[in-house]
Amino acid sequence: MTTIRRQRSRRRKQRIERRLNPRNWSEQASPMFSARNVGYELSDRVRGLSCGGIGAMHRLVQHVGLVDDLNEHVELLKAHLPYHESDHVLNFAYNILCGGECLEDIELLRNDEVYLDALGAQRIPDPTTAGDFCRRFKRWDIESLQSAINESRLRVWAQQPPEFFEEAVIEADGTLVPTKGKCKAGADFNYKGEWSYHVLLVSLANTQEPLYLVNRGGNRPSAEGAAVRFDQALTLCRRAGFRRVTFRGDTDFSQTRYLDRWDGEGVRFVFGFDARANVKNTAETLPKSAWTALKRKPKYEIQTEPRRRPVNVKEAMVVEREYRNIRLEGEHVAEFAYSPTHCQKKYRMVVLRKNLTVLKGERRLFDDVRYFFYLTNDMTSSAAEIVNESNQRCTQEQLISQLHHGVRATSMPVDDLVSNWAYMVMAGLAWSLKAWFALLLPEHGRWKQQRRLEKSAVLKMEFRTFLNTMMRIPAQLVRTGRRTVFRLLSWNRWQACFLRGVDQLHGCLRI
Repeated sequence: MTTIRRQRSRRRKQRIERRLNPRNWSEQASPMFSARNVGYELSDRVRGLSCGGIGAMHRLVQHVGLVDDLNEHVELLKAHLPYHESDHVLNFAYNILCGGECLEDIELLRNDEVYLDALGAQRIPDPTTAGDFCRRFKRWDIESLQSAINESRLRVWAQQPPEFFEEAVIEADGTLVPTKGKCKAGADFNYKGEWSYHVLLVSLANTQEPLYLVNRGGNRPSAEGAAVRFDQALTLCRRAGFRRVTFRGDTDFSQTRYLDRWDGEGVRFVFGFDARANVKNTAETLPKSAWTALKRKPKYEIQTEPRRRPVNVKEAMVVEREYRNIRLEGEHVAEFAYSPTHCQKKYRMVVLRKNLTVLKGERRLFDDVRYFFYLTNDMTSSAAEIVNESNQRCTQEQLISQLHHGVRATSMPVDDLVSNWAYMVMAGLAWSLKAWFALLLPEHGRWKQQRRLEKSAVLKMEFRTFLNTMMRIPAQLVRTGRRTVFRLLSWNRWQACFLRGVDQLHGCLRI
């Protein structure tokens, strides 16, 4: 960051800190919100936009070569009159990054002269044209689109420090996407009786990036096609240079037909396993000495002093009204060798036993025991470590939630399964761009430790928070002969981090 930018940022920070410093207030005669005589005027020469971070995102796209990858791999248009494939794809992602939630929001950006100038565009596709572009896709075109995005992803990964490539953790999960559109072709009734699609997500847990998205009918099994996507993700991570690869999934993704092959290829896996009668009987017959108590790690470390826990109002209400309640009394782990039906090798089955008490009000009805099973080829980690690692899959649940509610990639705005699949991948690119911006943040120099923490915080940031801190930055747009300059008009505590990231995008990529 240049000296003058650092000075201006410091002055803005000092001004807001002075206003927010604690003070002993006297009784105030009037409300704090006291603005009067508010008026509006139209600016003549000074032009600005509310989403000043869009310039950084476009610079990021150019920096990693995504524009060329999209135009090279995705061939849907016979003639570019006037748009290229990259223009259409980025139009979806930029709409989401500017706070848009549906196709119709593109019309607001299309009529924003400053937004068009910020991207150097004469015009952008309107919502109808954008929807028509989704309908041009065939299944193999979507595969080409995801391959193009992953080519750029490899360049972003190549900029990471050596420890980044120690291990890649690949996760898979399915999520139901109900829709009210009765004419949505390819949708079907799921096990809940809802008219829906069923989306398969394969992601990299290290960075919470969606590697592959697949749209399916609502009645399809959760793990259908997952093995193929695991293999694609494995090839991608091996190309990137990851030294070890781990597959994780819940009970629907145990993939027993492929475990021997993956084990032979050096892949480590930890899958949940259904509590079937045979494995449950084996767990019940284990000697008492095989079980050890499971100690959970604390969710966080107390930095100052422990605070008094508030009253559990819900628990008190359950007792008062004598609702049935299940209370956890203890957890124990054990293990035994197990060979699934489709496997020639024996693997390690880790068992988690939960000792429960069923209550009605304050009356104890009966005790219950529930078993949870985890199949793995990891022979070195302890049973407790396997259970704790499997529980870390909640990060993928957070990613699914962000794609649902933050990015709204699963809104299914078009008319059939394939076109909605295409929209989902293009809208999901907005989340990948957010992750790439975080990964490219510099972490060297005098404040290396602090910058590493900031990089991790931006990577884990919710999409809404990222929009409010990195994208929705009021900016004045100044166009000169060779430059487009965004003059930031406000300050927030992430501005220095944002500007460091922008400066990093003017360098060269390591190949």
